[in-house]
Amino acid sequence: MSHTVGARQAQKQQSRRALLDAGLGLLADQNLASLGVREVTRAAGLSPAAFYRHFPDLAALGVALVEESLASLHVLVRSVLAGAGGAEELIDRTVDVIEQHVREHHPHVRFLARERHGGVRQVREAIDAELGRFAEEVDAALALQPVSRGWSPEDLRMLAELYVDRVVSTAAAFLEAQEAGDPGRERRIAVSARFQLRLISLGRRHWQGS
Repeated sequence: MSHTVGARQAQKQQSRRALLDAGLGLLADQNLASLGVREVTRAAGLSPAAFYRHFPDLAALGVALVEESLASLHVLVRSVLAGAGGAEELIDRTVDVIEQHVREHHPHVRFLARERHGGVRQVREAIDAELGRFAEEVDAALALQPVSRGWSPEDLRMLAELYVDRVVSTAAAFLEAQEAGDPGRERRIAVSARFQLRLISLGRRHWQGS
């Protein structure tokens, strides 16, 4: 019996994975608002009935893709913030991590960039919520650094949101450059991102509080 249950669970996970992969693939060329359930199930090799066993609608599939798209970036940035080294080294590692993440997770980054201001409210809200949790993680990491001593919670949150905004903007810029096949543009984006993060870091050291 346990073997049967395990096999069913594995099949269920496989079907869900097929739907997510099919949706992500189709979203390379269109917005979620224009996608149909039958398109997704056809691409996944499943029936529409199978789709509804996993997701109540396409918005729910989109929300699952949001969570999946940002999960790995959370882990990467946490590891960068927890690493040793000074501000310059931290900035260099951050930009390198963003560039590599976009290269390795191109479809997910494209999906986020397109749907962050797209037509599906639940997905926009999910992206905002995930970025908010991202800011909380950065906030907690920044609070442990000696330079943050004496900062108010409000100021730390503002700083964390500045860093998250730079991460998201830099990822979107790398995405466009990589899609255009322009290595020179990628290098310019990396240089610009490092200058921007250094400017934030410099301002942080001289901030007197709000």
